[in-house]
Amino acid sequence: MRRWRPSAPPTDLLFNYPLLIMKKLIALLALAGVVSIASAADIVGDAKAASNKVSMCIGCHGIEGYKSSFPEVYSVPMIGGQSAKYIVAALNAYKKGDRNHPSMDGVAASLSDQDIADVAAYYSQQKK
Repeated sequence: MRRWRPSAPPTDLLFNYPLLIMKKLIALLALAGVVSIASAADIVGDAKAASNKVSMCIGCHGIEGYKSSFPEVYSVPMIGGQSAKYIVAALNAYKKGDRNHPSMDGVAASLSDQDIADVAAYYSQQKK
């Protein structure tokens, strides 16, 4: 009586299909990550474009010694002359919820990445 012996694993496309799909998916995800990093680095702030976007900022940050009273008394900092990098980081932190202030949370949530870069460019060019 002959015993059945398994042959070598099949090497046809049907056997390798899940592996091929997984490799392509990993490559696609890696490419998407590189593209998103590259596109984020391409955002350049335009101070002139921000002149129409800073109206919501001027009401608090444009008044020397201004104190907000919601939800508690808070001294509002003057941001003119602040570095663009800092302003971008602060607005993104409000947008993500890493920093909290009811007014700033709402303002930052309404800004796109380009808006944030433009506002940062605008205020970084102001004099202290």
